[in-house]
Amino acid sequence: MTDRSTHTHFSAPARVLHWLVAALVIAMLFIGMAMVSTVSAARPWLLASHKAIGVVILGLVLVRLVVRWRRPPPPLPADLPRWIRMAAAASHIALYALMLTLPLAGWAMLSAAGDPLWIAGGMHLPPLWPVDAGDYAALRHLHRWLAWLLALAFLAHLGAALWHALIRRDGVFAGMVRRGPRSGAVIKAPPGPAPGPSQGD
Repeated sequence: MTDRSTHTHFSAPARVLHWLVAALVIAMLFIGMAMVSTVSAARPWLLASHKAIGVVILGLVLVRLVVRWRRPPPPLPADLPRWIRMAAAASHIALYALMLTLPLAGWAMLSAAGDPLWIAGGMHLPPLWPVDAGDYAALRHLHRWLAWLLALAFLAHLGAALWHALIRRDGVFAGMVRRGPRSGAVIKAPPGPAPGPSQGD
């Protein structure tokens, strides 16, 4: 596991997984909203897509946790107040928890309804919950509220990213959008103004 104090950018796997999961979460939230508000012929396709994206997100988030453990993220700028550091840590924990529990709640909800969660090749995942109409209703309610919480956490995360990128410009956002200097590379300081005459001249 790499010491987080030795790097300023996220690793390539972490960057790819971050943006891929972000795109899938956005797609899942919009498909979910469209799915519950339509009775058109597109509903079965929306439902199947929503299930498939949920399974993919669950798997990718587990991979992200492994990558994060093996290569911890770079530290936040040292001049950030302590409460902001604590809020950032709490928001990341909340995001990971929601990205894990939301697909699991959906999986359990389908199991309670007796609806197998199909995956590629005609196979389906084992049920997480016994078939029960009352539990299905409760899990559906839980799934809906978790989706709203994930949307709010996602917006808060986006707002924090824009704050780092556009207001503070402290390199936090840059660390997630491009790779850092190669190992052993010399980082040159930006050229400054030409030296003027000394006081003794």
